[in-house]
Amino acid sequence: MKRYPSKISYGLLLFVLAVIIGTTIPIISQGNLLGLGINLFTLIFVLYVFFSIYYVIEGNNLVIRVGVLFKWKIEISTIKIVAKSNSWISSPAASLDRLNIIYNKHSSILVSPKDKEGFIKELIRINPQIEEL
Repeated sequence: MKRYPSKISYGLLLFVLAVIIGTTIPIISQGNLLGLGINLFTLIFVLYVFFSIYYVIEGNNLVIRVGVLFKWKIEISTIKIVAKSNSWISSPAASLDRLNIIYNKHSSILVSPKDKEGFIKELIRINPQIEEL
């Protein structure tokens, strides 16, 4: 079993935090405690998500985790292509320096392992049919 934490883009995190903090300032000035509570919950949730994303290669499976919230399991034998991507599409990736994993017939998922090269090598070791783009 090999675990690969997600690369974290601190620029992306800073942008998200700026939006949350920017909306919190008027809420505080209005004395809106409910709005403040919602923003604090959102802040904690965003930080949890950013720092809890990781990818595990267990046998012939790639398991993608976002803490205890989300879990995807992909059979490595179904992976066709691993391609570099900078897509902004929502995904279990805390960075825009991503890999697009195409598997089955028309399925794909974006990931951002900190050790991209080691991650790709391990996938290809298990399934030599994977095309790297």
